[in-house]
Amino acid sequence: MGKLTEIRWHGRAGQGVVTASELLAEAALEEDKYFQAFPEYGPERMGAPIKAFTRISDEPIEVHYQILNPEVVVVVNPNLLSAVDVTEGLAADGILIVNTPKTPQEIRTQLKLQGKKVKVYTVDATRIALETLRRDIPSTLMLGAIIRAAGLVNLENTLHLVKEKLGAKLRTEVVESNLTALRRAYDEVKEG
Repeated sequence: MGKLTEIRWHGRAGQGVVTASELLAEAALEEDKYFQAFPEYGPERMGAPIKAFTRISDEPIEVHYQILNPEVVVVVNPNLLSAVDVTEGLAADGILIVNTPKTPQEIRTQLKLQGKKVKVYTVDATRIALETLRRDIPSTLMLGAIIRAAGLVNLENTLHLVKEKLGAKLRTEVVESNLTALRRAYDEVKEG
């Protein structure tokens, strides 16, 4: 099998985590890669912690089960850092991407990752969303962060996909604001 990358997303129900997971998978499809995207559902209600998963590969994906040892973990809601073990099963040399105003070093300290090979990235996607979209909807913006940190798909292809998907539902200025916000998230990611 070609390079298979497994991603686990953490967020709260209603934040668009499942949609972001699916958009990343569709961006992979645009680049002729294979993908899977699926949520973990239970009796969640609005605001409850949820997980979504994405697999991306250069070759057909033959596994069909929950992702237990992801190479990449994306935390959309920073409040989950103290409520859920977001690093559970994360590969020793994996990538952790967190929506937070904190620095990567602060997150590394908070999650006791000092001395470990895990790469930590942060981006204040909530601030970007509030400034650009006037709404606290950071999930789609985290696509920019994951593209920058993990390089799984191309930014321009993803922007085109988001424009196509949102353009069917939203006014042009709202779509353009989303594209600007996604690009800002890509540009403002911090590595540490």
